[in-house]
Amino acid sequence: MAQNRRARSPRCHKSDPPDVIFTVRPERREGVTDVAQLYTTYKPLLFSLAYRMVGTITDAEDMVQDTFLSLERTRTDEIHNIKAFLCRTLTNKCIDFLRRARKQREVYVGPWLPEPLVLTSEEGDPVHEVMTHDRLSIACLMLMESLSPTERAVFVLREVLACDYREIAELVGKTEANCRKIFSRVRQKLSHRLPDEPIDYAQHEQLVERFLAAMRDGDADTLLALLAEEVTLYSDGGGKVRAAIFPICTRERVLAFLLGVAKKTSAFRAGRMANVNGMPGLLCVRDNRLFAVMSCSVRCGRVEAIYLILNPEKLRHVPAMETT
Repeated sequence: MAQNRRARSPRCHKSDPPDVIFTVRPERREGVTDVAQLYTTYKPLLFSLAYRMVGTITDAEDMVQDTFLSLERTRTDEIHNIKAFLCRTLTNKCIDFLRRARKQREVYVGPWLPEPLVLTSEEGDPVHEVMTHDRLSIACLMLMESLSPTERAVFVLREVLACDYREIAELVGKTEANCRKIFSRVRQKLSHRLPDEPIDYAQHEQLVERFLAAMRDGDADTLLALLAEEVTLYSDGGGKVRAAIFPICTRERVLAFLLGVAKKTSAFRAGRMANVNGMPGLLCVRDNRLFAVMSCSVRCGRVEAIYLILNPEKLRHVPAMETT
């Protein structure tokens, strides 16, 4: 983990290129000025790839920085396609990072949830481009934790960035046949847990608004109606703050937990709607400070999973303007 590095916020612009690899002509590096231009051009794509791979903002940022350092240290005549070089270098760094991080996450206190990306409403928001794509939800990123580093890379490159198998094979150092098998295995593994159809943002937003209103009022009947029968709640305190160490399952137990939180804290009474990882979520505020970020997954009009991120270290990147 890059714990000692200064946290940075991702930056992107509306002119960022689409997340498709190898669709541009080969570029040649002619100097530091060109590297700076390439950084502006490709950072959004690389951050998108890194964040989906590792689930943490600071580490994703660090790997993007390290990738461009690798570019600066590489001889110009050795690079035939800048975009391919950057994506391959970053993918390898992500795979190495995940192999090192696996042991740390295995001993993490309570459920490990990804760091949330909160979209601000200001023009040119730094993560706006990243958030407009599918497969960025907390639920999907959490599913990634069940995959090996190589499986995760193949899945993201194929499912999210629409790479063909030849490109994926080059990026991860496998044969095309192996990549096809890996992707097929991952799709089968995740098929019953991924959304069956595109999520309707407006309907999801209405449901979250009703959820927030019910939490403010302590309305048990409405909350019960919003929760799926087999709903599960995950709370990530990371041992830093009080949180449920184990997932809470079934509608009755989740309801009891939520009502207890609503009664003991003003976090939901002062809560507000926000775009969390591209979908409607909640910022829970207590004493004018961010207390938690909540996201949920919805199926058939009911909440089937709630993700409550309370670890202060994972809330550092939430824009200050959203917490005041």
